Amino acid sequence: MIDINLIRENPQFVKENIKKKFQDKKLDLVDKIIALDKTKREYQQEGDKLRAQRNELAKKIGSLMREGKKEEAEAIKKQSVENNERVAELEKLTAAAEAELKTAMMAIPNIIAEDVPIGKDDSQNVEGKVFLEPKQKSFDIPYHLDILESLNGIDLDSARRTSGNGFYYLVGDIARLHSAVLSYARDFMIDKGFTYCIPPYMIRSDVVSGVMSFEEMEGMMYKIEGEDLYLIGTSEHSMIGRFMGTVLSENSLPQTLTSYSPCFRKEKGAHGLEERGIYRIHQFEKQEMIVICKPEESEYWYEKLWNYTVELFTSMEIPVRQLICCSGDLADLKYKSCDIEAWSPRQKKYFEVGSCSNLTDAQARRLGIRYKNSKTGKNEFAHTLNNTVVAPPRMLIAFLENHLQEDGSVYVPPVLRPYMGGREKLVPKK
Repeated sequence: MIDINLIRENPQFVKENIKKKFQDKKLDLVDKIIALDKTKREYQQEGDKLRAQRNELAKKIGSLMREGKKEEAEAIKKQSVENNERVAELEKLTAAAEAELKTAMMAIPNIIAEDVPIGKDDSQNVEGKVFLEPKQKSFDIPYHLDILESLNGIDLDSARRTSGNGFYYLVGDIARLHSAVLSYARDFMIDKGFTYCIPPYMIRSDVVSGVMSFEEMEGMMYKIEGEDLYLIGTSEHSMIGRFMGTVLSENSLPQTLTSYSPCFRKEKGAHGLEERGIYRIHQFEKQEMIVICKPEESEYWYEKLWNYTVELFTSMEIPVRQLICCSGDLADLKYKSCDIEAWSPRQKKYFEVGSCSNLTDAQARRLGIRYKNSKTGKNEFAHTLNNTVVAPPRMLIAFLENHLQEDGSVYVPPVLRPYMGGREKLVPKK
C-alpha cells in the first residue's frame, strides 16, 4: 500500500505508474480514492467540531440551570442530544468511508523502481547476469521423473492415492539429498550472519492481507475451514507478520532472518510435461531469507540477497542466471524483483528456482511495521525484502540434470558431502 499523500499531491504520477504495470482498469481508483479521502476528512472535521461543542453546551446547560432558566436549558439539552446523534452518525459514516478507502488503497500497486524494464508479462523479462557456463552433455538427459525413479527416489502413485495430484513421496537417497540441500542452505545463511527461524505454518487473514494482494491470496492460499487461518505459501508470510504492529528500535535494524518451512499452494493452471513431476506441486519445503531495514538500505540489501542465492547454487556447481522482472510481471506490492533461474541441460534453457523482491514500505504500511528514526524522532515505516535461498523440489530437477553422469549415477558436489554421509555419488537402483 502506498502513502495516500502521494495520491493527494501527485495523482498523475500514480496513474502513470499504474499504466506502466498495464493495469489501466485501476486508473479510476485514483479519482475514487481522492473523493473518498475528501469525504472522510469532511466527516471527521464535522465530528471534531461537534465534539468540541459538547463541553461548551454542557457548561451552558449548567449555568442556565443555576440561574433558574429551565426552558433555555432544555433547549440547549435538545441541541446537545441532536449533536450527539449527529456525532454517532458521522462516526458510522467515517468508518464506512475508511473501510472503502482502505480497500481501494490496497488495490493500488506499489510504485516501481526507475530501472524496472517496462513490459506486459513475463515474456518481456530481461536477462541480467549469467553465472557458470553450462556444460554440454555428451548423452541425452532423461526427464527428471525418470532419473528419480532410476534412483528409487520417488513414489507418485501412492501420493495420488493418499493426497491426489500435485503430491509426492521422496524416498531413500533422494529424500536424504532433499534434506541435505535444506541443511546446507540453512548453514550457508547462518554463516552470512542471518538468524535462523522456524515460523508458524498457519497465519490469520489480517496477516495474509498484509503481505499480499487479494488476487495473489485467492490464487495461492489454502484456507482452514471454519477458522480464521490460512496455510502459508512461503515462510515470508509469517516471518513478516511477526513484526505486525511493532515499532522497532533503529539500532535493531536491519533484521536479517532465514527461515525454514513447508509451503502450501493451490498452483492452479499448471500445464505441460515440464510442469508435472515435482516442478509445480501443492506442498514443498523451502529455505527463505527476509530483511527488514531502513528505507535507505533496501537497495543495498536487494543486491546482496539475490547474489546470496547465486553463490549458493554455484557452490553446488549449478549454472544460474538472473532474470529481471518487467513491470507487468511484478506483483502489486513489489518495487522491483528478479528471478534466479537454473540451467536445464535437458531443455537447454533456464527455469525459475527462486525469486528476490524489494517491497519498500508496501507491506510495512499494511501491517504497521515501523522503526523510530533517531534523527527525526518520528516513527517511520520500515522496508521489507524477501528472497528464496532454495526450494528443493525445483532445485532437485536442476541438481539431477546438471550432475547426472552417463552411467546413470549422480555426482554429489563437495559442499553437500558432509550432509550426505560423505557420499560422492548416488548410484541408480534400476
